[in-house]
Amino acid sequence: MQGVLNGFAVIAIVIAVGYVIGRRGHLGAEGREVLTKLTFHVATPALLFTMLAKADLAVILSPSLLVTALSTAAMAGLFIAAGIVRGWGAGRTTIGALCSSYVNSGNLGIPIAVYVLGDASLVAPVLLFQQLVVTPIALTVLDLSGAAASGAERSSWGQRLLTPFRNPIAIGSLCGVLVSATGWRVPSPVFDPLELIGNMSVPAILLAFGISLCGSSWPGGRGADRAPVLLSTVLKAAGQPLAAWALASFAFGLHGARLLDVVVTSALPAAQNIFTYASHYRVGERLARESILLSTMASVPALVVVAALLG
Repeated sequence: MQGVLNGFAVIAIVIAVGYVIGRRGHLGAEGREVLTKLTFHVATPALLFTMLAKADLAVILSPSLLVTALSTAAMAGLFIAAGIVRGWGAGRTTIGALCSSYVNSGNLGIPIAVYVLGDASLVAPVLLFQQLVVTPIALTVLDLSGAAASGAERSSWGQRLLTPFRNPIAIGSLCGVLVSATGWRVPSPVFDPLELIGNMSVPAILLAFGISLCGSSWPGGRGADRAPVLLSTVLKAAGQPLAAWALASFAFGLHGARLLDVVVTSALPAAQNIFTYASHYRVGERLARESILLSTMASVPALVVVAALLG
């Protein structure tokens, strides 16, 4: 369990630094927004490009990916159904669906994969699926719902189809996949600066998240976001690992180390970059912040139980 604790400790410390920065006002009133824009438009696209450009795309054909895809769709579908019934709106429901199913496969998944599962590449199928499928779909919905909310002119079907290709995160992911698929080796004078810029992504996200906690109430407290926050946390911390276990065991016949791998990755908390998306589109920011915080807290005992039962 040392790997689990190490991963959470790193995240907690950086978030705490962000909180102190926010309390002391070192970055000014616009500090969080600047970090969010830097992450969304520059650092995260560079990080995804450099990671996916070096990835082995053969992992997308693994049974683990199918389990991840189905469990992700199940949890997101349940939240979307609740959002439609309760009238939470397209943008807010999209953020909540991400909080219910989008795992922290990067800054938390990689150290846990190394220390608990013994192989960092085990999170690659999850990373690829989320960046190549889930993120473009979610950001397209947020783009379109944001345009509708602002009263912008209704876009044509052609413009809607091109929406993912105008998003910097989707562009970075798709370019990385293209490089990996062609086998082209990006020259070091180009790749190294992108890798350096990409290294800003995770700490910038965590610092912005910490700043956002200043003056915020206890997560899951009273307010309009209480129901979606609690629902997304339950789906993420309990529903997704249970769904992954059932699918892996009974539908795909996985057992032993392979079963542990897929359930551990499904039990990871909601990713911090969901907060980046919520902040950028100015929708569901409290929902994202509180869901991420609660699911991170809940995932500690969840991962301990999974490791104890299946390890």
